[in-house]
Amino acid sequence: MPITPATETHSSSNGTADAILLELVDEKGVTIGTAEKLAAHQPPGQLHRAFSVFLFDERGRLLLQQRALGKYHSPGVWSNTCCGHPYPGEAPFAAAARRTYEELGVSPSLLAEAGTVRYNHPDPASGLVEQEYNHLFVGMVQAPLAPDSQEVGATAFVTPAELAQRHARDTFSAWFMTVLDAARPAVRELTGSSAGW
Repeated sequence: MPITPATETHSSSNGTADAILLELVDEKGVTIGTAEKLAAHQPPGQLHRAFSVFLFDERGRLLLQQRALGKYHSPGVWSNTCCGHPYPGEAPFAAAARRTYEELGVSPSLLAEAGTVRYNHPDPASGLVEQEYNHLFVGMVQAPLAPDSQEVGATAFVTPAELAQRHARDTFSAWFMTVLDAARPAVRELTGSSAGW
């Protein structure tokens, strides 16, 4: 799950720029080291920790985001509400809340863990590989969105039927259906049977 452009850096305590590091994990999700973000996505990919967020409105509609065209990985495609990578040592829950606010300008009014899923999705367009141990989160959004245009090209709230139509028509991220299917039990618990998820 990509978050920001591969060239993005953040400032360390001494004011210099550091490369973005991801947490490498084993097949059980145990941390075994770190790697620079772009290097972790080079073929064949290094298994690393990631997260995916699915937020819903009070009507049970899923908030989708279209990834900004300037993204280094999967630009312009539709995907789940938010996804990304925790910094080394950062709890996945904290990272999910942080990135949701950074990308969409809103804090979830509810956010709950929804399990994990491990996958390997090559991206033919970029040549990069998503080898991820992904922590899933579901929640509610009740405040107006204020998306960061560097991260998000567009947003849409969709019902299951509208998602099916959009998924048949538009391009979605390679990982979208994998993470949605893995999160469905928690989504159904959150939204109730009438929402149709």
